[in-house]
Amino acid sequence: MSDFLQIMANASAARAAAINKTFSSADFDKPIVPLSLGDFDVIAEIKERSPAEGDLTPGGFDRSACARAYASGGAVAISVLTEPSRFDGDISHLAEVVAAVPGTPVMRKDFLVEPVQILEARKAGASGVLLITNMLSDSKLREMLDCAWEHDLFVLLESFNEEDLQRSSALLLNNTNKERAEIGQLLIGVNSRNLRTLEVDPKRLQNLAELLPAARCVAESGLSEANDAARVAALGYRMALVGTALMRSNNPKELIAAMRKAGATT
Repeated sequence: MSDFLQIMANASAARAAAINKTFSSADFDKPIVPLSLGDFDVIAEIKERSPAEGDLTPGGFDRSACARAYASGGAVAISVLTEPSRFDGDISHLAEVVAAVPGTPVMRKDFLVEPVQILEARKAGASGVLLITNMLSDSKLREMLDCAWEHDLFVLLESFNEEDLQRSSALLLNNTNKERAEIGQLLIGVNSRNLRTLEVDPKRLQNLAELLPAARCVAESGLSEANDAARVAALGYRMALVGTALMRSNNPKELIAAMRKAGATT
């Protein structure tokens, strides 16, 4: 695990320990919105700060309006950063976005290390969560996936290197996980960011393309225009997770639509 991921894991574990672990059935009453997959899809991300890019939000940033613009551009889901120390996130941001776009799936993106954080996300209205293979042992990964499946959430399982991708792919040998992948509820992501330098490795998505499993695969980080969507689609990725480019765009609705079109026609 990289130094950055270890720091994030330690901070996440401390936050998980502070969560009230008593939940009632009423806590999970918010509807789950299923993914509606197309030929090429964009998960649009709301992140207010990035360790690599700094502050991404102008004064008076309207989180709900941003989410509605993403949804109107055809985002298949909206990813919300809830990590507080490096990304200025909060679980309340996720709940706010859920309320703003009731017909669009919302995913919690964080450095989750315990199932209780999945339950916390579900209580806030999440329809999906991101899990990072590199941060979790095989047994913890199975535990986290079981929790997500129990609550009918989709999962984006993120890899950074060949070993991660092989471990993620091995999970598809489990019939339940395989079935979830076949219906697009278990997504396999490849993140091209180097978590030691926080810079994007432009060759990683291509280098790992031949190892992509039989699942809906997501290209993450470093995608900023329609041509990038076309490029990764040609490599076998059927989705892109886009954050910084959308946060900085004057017209995120148009950019999402352009990326979806370019990816679908490749």
